[in-house]
Amino acid sequence: MRVPVLAILPSQEPLQESAITALNPDRPPSSLANAEVPSGLDLDMSFAAVPIGSGTGQEASLESLEPNRSERFAVRAFVEVNDPAEIPEEVDGRPLFGDPAIAPFLTCGGTSPVGTATDVARKLNTAALDGRGLDGSGVAVAIVDTGINLNHLRTQIGQMPLLDAGNSWRPPGSPAPGANPVDHGTMCAYDVLITAPRATLLDVPVLRATAPGGAVTGGFLSVALQAFAHLLGFWAVAFAPGGGPRYKALVINNSWGIFHPSWDFPPGHPGRYIDNPTHPFTALTSVLARSGADILFAAGNCGTQCADGRCQGRTTGTICGANASPDVLTLAGCDTNDVRVGYSSRGPSIAGMFQNKPDITAYTHFLGSKAFGPTEPDSGTSAACPVAAGCVAAIRTKVSPTAVPPAGLFAQLQATARPAAGQAGWNRDYGHGIIDTDSAAQSLGV
Repeated sequence: MRVPVLAILPSQEPLQESAITALNPDRPPSSLANAEVPSGLDLDMSFAAVPIGSGTGQEASLESLEPNRSERFAVRAFVEVNDPAEIPEEVDGRPLFGDPAIAPFLTCGGTSPVGTATDVARKLNTAALDGRGLDGSGVAVAIVDTGINLNHLRTQIGQMPLLDAGNSWRPPGSPAPGANPVDHGTMCAYDVLITAPRATLLDVPVLRATAPGGAVTGGFLSVALQAFAHLLGFWAVAFAPGGGPRYKALVINNSWGIFHPSWDFPPGHPGRYIDNPTHPFTALTSVLARSGADILFAAGNCGTQCADGRCQGRTTGTICGANASPDVLTLAGCDTNDVRVGYSSRGPSIAGMFQNKPDITAYTHFLGSKAFGPTEPDSGTSAACPVAAGCVAAIRTKVSPTAVPPAGLFAQLQATARPAAGQAGWNRDYGHGIIDTDSAAQSLGV
């Protein structure tokens, strides 16, 4: 059995060059062929090395993640085992971490929508937000997903959205930014624009998509790791020398995750992703958040009333990995009648991660993007997440991450969320309640 892994290697020139090239796509490709790799690891030569600092699980600084300063790098490789239980913890002293499959949190296709995007806009009081200039102007929103199709968005919203193609990210061989097949990522972009129509999109297609209208299949966590390294590099230089900031803020939408623990390393393995806050991807997510990026993740679709089949009947502890990081805002879903959708994953999170997830609830299962057909809803916590990301982008129009860091903004969104009927404090269904962007904005003085 050939198992993909993330291997941690000490700094060496081929790894530094690979990482530098990945951050500077205009440079000639750099090969990993001369990298020193332990016997038993089959290196994926197509995967650019990712600097991870000391790699000890301690908090890394931005400086320690620069390719020429990083002590360790993550590379993608494969190991041969007879059984998943035999995956080694390390090879010649080099730690191995899980590289599980990841998938979009879309579900319940073919079911009728509840309300429309117009209803969502009304519930979020976008007219009042727009009247105060809270429309996402100058804010970058990264859609980490299957890719964006700008032409479809233009058809649906009546104007061409803003896209920063130069700072978008794409794996080798993928379409140009904004020219991806109409699919899950296009849905997410549309849902962001409900509340932040003037935000600038970054197209970050980490998930593989099929032909237009087809089912999305997912990708691997290693690809998301590369994309987050790109976003960190982009955001670290977002303030142009001699001028003002290139963007006021960076919001990162992640409507994906893991449906079942069987997708990951077996329980007890120290390199497992889903319950390990020191996994390289979760650690890099924390660095991005500390740098001032607002990172949102969907909670998942393993709710007790209507769990997705990929949950395999597991409905407890299903919010896991970076989706359960204390540094991100984790979204549950409700319909436009403020009723929690039955598939929305409930808290608490998987053991070993921050327990009080989800954080808040946003709207889903409404007729919006029509990415999957003229009558198909934008569904799953996949839709709730970008709806909330648009709300964050709208607030960031006038509230900088320097003045109010991500943790402070998320706390304000939680404090101003509308409690569900009978709710008192945090609960496992709605988190702190249903998002109330207007109240949060006013509480922050905008």
